[in-house]
Amino acid sequence: MDALTLQTAAGAPVTAVAGTFALFALFLSLTAHIAARNVLGDVELKKAFAIGPAPAAIAVVFTTLGWNSFVALALALGLDFGFVKFLYGRSNRLSAYVVTIHFVVSVLLGLVLFGLSAILMTAPV
Repeated sequence: MDALTLQTAAGAPVTAVAGTFALFALFLSLTAHIAARNVLGDVELKKAFAIGPAPAAIAVVFTTLGWNSFVALALALGLDFGFVKFLYGRSNRLSAYVVTIHFVVSVLLGLVLFGLSAILMTAPV
């Protein structure tokens, strides 16, 4: 269980790690669909659910083991590119554009959601 210590002193239970992975994969799938729909037009939602889990798994594994986050980001973007190219069957340039929009949408939506949660957590009761 040493690999599941994450950022807590006593260690995180397996359910917490699995829940974090599942929510992050769902979030990345949603943002992948938004990016693909923005760039490619009308696309199937089920393809986005194949894209989200790979970067989420990389993020959870690299965070759990304390490995370099820049390597994790590069690997996640590379896998994201591979999945977009394979699933949507587009050129390298268009696939890279979808991945760039996916990254931007994920960062912006993540910042907004984090900001909203920070505001709600500090609101008076």
